[in-house]
Amino acid sequence: MPELPEVQLAADSLGVQIAGTRIVRVERLDWYRMVETPAPDTFITLLTGRQVRGWGRRAKWILIDLDSGWTLALHLRMSGSLTVQPVDALPDPHTHLVLRLDDGRQVFFRDPRKFGRARLLDADGLAALDAAHGDEPLSDAFTVERLAELLRGRKRAIKPLLLDQSVIAGIGNIYADEALWHARIHPLRPASDLSTDEVAALHDGIRTALRQALTNGGSTLRDYRNSYGARGTNQDHFNAYDREGQPCPRCSATIIKTVVAQRGTHYCPACQAIPSAATIRRE
Repeated sequence: MPELPEVQLAADSLGVQIAGTRIVRVERLDWYRMVETPAPDTFITLLTGRQVRGWGRRAKWILIDLDSGWTLALHLRMSGSLTVQPVDALPDPHTHLVLRLDDGRQVFFRDPRKFGRARLLDADGLAALDAAHGDEPLSDAFTVERLAELLRGRKRAIKPLLLDQSVIAGIGNIYADEALWHARIHPLRPASDLSTDEVAALHDGIRTALRQALTNGGSTLRDYRNSYGARGTNQDHFNAYDREGQPCPRCSATIIKTVVAQRGTHYCPACQAIPSAATIRRE
């Protein structure tokens, strides 16, 4: 958390506010370990004076396109948030990166748990980040046929495969559970055992879960806010995730929670039953 929808919404709400501005200086960087590359002093020097030309997202990274061929890549991890603040706003102790813009406003990267990360990338670095991640599930290239190709021959349980960012980018614990609920697939089913119809259902389930979250402003369980500081409401529309002990919206059976790939996993034992002949892998 946050996952693809939250990162996309954070990127869009930040980008529209700061596009065209120039970063006058790095006002604060008090947690040097958040900067993965280059060295923090170089990071500060290279960011100074850069103009914001656009924005985007790759997997769970927010990408801020800067002049001179640089890209500022930001990963919110568990508790990070990005907001645009007025000239006189004062950062609290959990705000570890502050960028001052040429119009006086400030960009705050707040991260109470200090898991967030920042990279300043040239073209080669951006290409390496792109290559490290798999298919974007909302792209036109992510077809049912492409998903079938990704699953073919893989004996891993389907949920940990969905969480593997090198296979499909941007899906985390929430939307894996939601996608599998939509597709009526047990999270421990081996990926290669899914039928043609089940692959199509999973493709639809992935897109439905992600698009619903985008429509609802993302899921705010604890820390997530968009770059205006607004909470999402998608947590009010979960079908399986975080609903242990509650009735399944589809069949009224009780949603149960188990652990798959060391992650809490929610599913309906009736709608998402394991076929009697299936062999499951616990990871």
